[in-house]
Amino acid sequence: MKTNADERKTATMLDDLITPTLLLDRERLERNVRRLAARAEDLGVVLRPHMKTAKSVDVGRHVFPDGPGPITVSTIAEAEYFADHGYRDITYAVGMSPASALRAMEICRRTGVDLKLLLDTVEQADALADVREATGVTPSAFIELDCDDHRGGLKPDDPKLLEVADRIVAAGANLVGILAHAGESYSLSSPDALVKAAENERQAAVAAAETLRARGHACPIVSIGSTPTAHFAKSLEGITELRAGVYMFFDLVQHGVGVCTVDDIAITTLATVVGVKPEKGWVLIDAGWMALSRDRGTASQKVDQGYGLVCDEKGRVLEDVIVSQASQEHGILSMRCGSGKSMPDLPVGTRVRILPNHACAMAGQHDFYSVVDGERPRIEARWERIRGW
Repeated sequence: MKTNADERKTATMLDDLITPTLLLDRERLERNVRRLAARAEDLGVVLRPHMKTAKSVDVGRHVFPDGPGPITVSTIAEAEYFADHGYRDITYAVGMSPASALRAMEICRRTGVDLKLLLDTVEQADALADVREATGVTPSAFIELDCDDHRGGLKPDDPKLLEVADRIVAAGANLVGILAHAGESYSLSSPDALVKAAENERQAAVAAAETLRARGHACPIVSIGSTPTAHFAKSLEGITELRAGVYMFFDLVQHGVGVCTVDDIAITTLATVVGVKPEKGWVLIDAGWMALSRDRGTASQKVDQGYGLVCDEKGRVLEDVIVSQASQEHGILSMRCGSGKSMPDLPVGTRVRILPNHACAMAGQHDFYSVVDGERPRIEARWERIRGW
């Protein structure tokens, strides 16, 4: 008996797909990838893409058409997956625990990959000695820098910066540099503010690197990056590498920030209309938060996109139609509050595409991409993606 998974693997046309399912527009992906690659080249830095959004070696082949290059990952499962596919220069950009560091060094021992860790405390630095002794592999580590009060890391002028650096070296590990992430840039929406955030990120990282070098630490890598600041930086003097991830797909949050247009967004969830409630102004689809995610990242922006902006089956935006509510396996389409427009005719059986608030979150709900090209109904390929930790 043929299963849903079997049908998805053999599908060649959109009409063959069982919904909800994830679509990836190859041309938009390639355009987005070329855009940031050109900026990194112009700015004179190495681009180290963050694969946490795509989690797919097939996407990686479009990012690096000439073979595996330097990447960033967010889970040890991703690190192992990409190492097994030939990637040899990987940064694990989440604060390490002793257990994750042990797993990371086991991957290094098995594959020969250079897998760099991230930390910001003396306790983490001291743990590297036990990791080295247990695995026989010398760990390499970044010190995480806090440039905008967004998450973890040390401030550039924090005395602990030097203490942590000294303890990394005392543990017999390699201090490879500074790593910063301007996460607060996601809350901005004007070009001037984004340019300022990018320059603040740069200055903070350079200041921290200079402090370490004055202490005698080489600090060869000065790594910064977020998708907004990567696209708005005017200068990266003193920076050696740039990281970004969601730029490959973009999403409605990035559109609200001002980094991309709706036409740049490369992924959508394909869904089917399964009910109509004209008395309420609702159209029901078979994609709820299990397919779209619960992410409501646009709720704090100027334009609230609900659980996603709705397009027709060819990917053309249906003006002011959003997924206004979502339960586990149902979404409710309605007109944006204050629109003044009427719901388009979407009878039962109609296919629609939902643009993501947060591409990482939407993609994370699915096991694979059905690759398409623009409005064409043919499926070009099926690309698997890694999940888990």
